[in-house]
Amino acid sequence: MTYCTQQDLIDRYGEPELIELTDEHGTEEINATQIARAIADTDGLIDGYLASRYTLPLAEVPKVLNRIACALVRYDLYDHPPKQIEKRRDQAIEFLRDAASGKISLGINTDGSDPATSNSASISSGGNVFNRDDTGFM
Repeated sequence: MTYCTQQDLIDRYGEPELIELTDEHGTEEINATQIARAIADTDGLIDGYLASRYTLPLAEVPKVLNRIACALVRYDLYDHPPKQIEKRRDQAIEFLRDAASGKISLGINTDGSDPATSNSASISSGGNVFNRDDTGFM
């Protein structure tokens, strides 16, 4: 299962940054092979954390995992990542550790399915406070 795509990376960080990080031959294009390798490495890392708690592959990628994967791939593409990108990677790893230990929920069951929800409204009443019989008016 792929947790992010090249297009997700473009949408988040912009094509110019990805060209800068991957264009080794001066073609002014994204090196799709390098991106695919970084995505595959990140997928393996995420699976390594989640496999202890969830049945893989997941039926659907939770949005939070897409964001986590993008941050990890971006970090991987840098030779010398700036502090902010390194910090986001550290936060992503911490999130994965917490998800693996059950401290954080991905919003899915451990078998990869969506959890049952009771998102319906419920109203209960303690009874009438005032009614016609109690007011003395008729």
